[in-house]
Amino acid sequence: MSHPSYLIAAISNSGQAPETSYRQLQNAAACPAAPYGEMFKLEVPSLMVGTLDSLMNLSDDLGKTDQLIESIVRKVEKSSIELAGKKATELTVGGVPSTRYIQQFAWDYAKFPNRRPLKELVSLISGGVAAIDEELKQLSNSYGDKQVALQDAKRKKGGNLMTVDLNDVLDEKIIRGLKIIDTEYLKTVFVAVGKGQREGFENEIYKMGAELVGYGGPDWSNNPRGLGQSYQFGSQVDRHGKKGSPVVPGSLEKVMEDGDSVLYTITVLRSMYEAGYYEGDEFVPGTKLDLLVSFSKVLKEKRYVVRDDFSYDPSMQGKAAMALEQLQVEVDNMRSGLTRWCKTHYGEAFVAWMHIKVIRVFVESVLRYGLPVDFTAVLYKVTQGKDDMLVNALDKTFGENKGKEDDFEDEEEYHDFVLIKFNP
Repeated sequence: MSHPSYLIAAISNSGQAPETSYRQLQNAAACPAAPYGEMFKLEVPSLMVGTLDSLMNLSDDLGKTDQLIESIVRKVEKSSIELAGKKATELTVGGVPSTRYIQQFAWDYAKFPNRRPLKELVSLISGGVAAIDEELKQLSNSYGDKQVALQDAKRKKGGNLMTVDLNDVLDEKIIRGLKIIDTEYLKTVFVAVGKGQREGFENEIYKMGAELVGYGGPDWSNNPRGLGQSYQFGSQVDRHGKKGSPVVPGSLEKVMEDGDSVLYTITVLRSMYEAGYYEGDEFVPGTKLDLLVSFSKVLKEKRYVVRDDFSYDPSMQGKAAMALEQLQVEVDNMRSGLTRWCKTHYGEAFVAWMHIKVIRVFVESVLRYGLPVDFTAVLYKVTQGKDDMLVNALDKTFGENKGKEDDFEDEEEYHDFVLIKFNP
């Protein structure tokens, strides 16, 4: 939602009464003859001045602090709007709209003691806002993680056989009708494929991973005369002289299908042992190669989905729906809590932002007009589209070249008075 823009201006009283300066500021840009905005008094407290060097250093830091706090205010505001969606309502500051708070600003002496050194005061304000920013990050991350978990649960609940929790679609009768093997050497795995891939999968499954398993060694069936005779063994046998797929022939079995996909089981070799060998007098132990991992990778490259996350558990039936419902409740509660948090901490961050603006006015005025502190500050609520007109009017009244047009083409505008823009 759009907010009006504001300008804070401060001029030296030059020995005259503050009311006189106030009238000059009003006549310059907020009167019938110059209707560029509505003007409000801005009460700047008596703050500790310190040294000139400290003020100059603080002036440089205040601009950065101002921008940083603004970014955090915007972040909290954006989070609140995104959480509320169409139900978004205007955020308030201390129970009132931010525009009213600005226009009726009063320094919070209890929260920000004006007799503390300025550097400490700025650190106090910026530290409180930094804590808000950090807490928002943590809460947003937790809420985001919970949302991801909810979406994942919804995907599994409403998805096809490639994503759905198989414990919700396979019952005990179906499982009993399947030949499921889980031994030291063999493992039955579930594979889901899209219906468009069905024919290709059934035709190539026994050839897939044909480079994975070494079946080389003595061929007793083709050479029965050598049966029982001494043959090379262990590392002397070329296991990879003959290769093949780890899929057990004839093990493919269709389990079920839905509108999009088909679920199969296949039985594969779990692993393959590579024999140890001697290097000189030292024996190098054999190794066991995990064929399940390698074969799963081959299937995934073909865009077949290995349901290696599935282990049948009859007690889990229906629990996915309960878990989904619980996740939804948790997400809703976190959204409500984060929305309330944003409403509360938006006001806190905005208060800090406004106080930093006022400190900037004080510091810039002291640096420009010197001591003793004697200046008048006002707040202009700019009429829409008349920002440049208002600034030009102030320049004509309070600039050294009164009545002449100034060139505003420079990257940084300079004025003969203190001028700070404020776009809440």
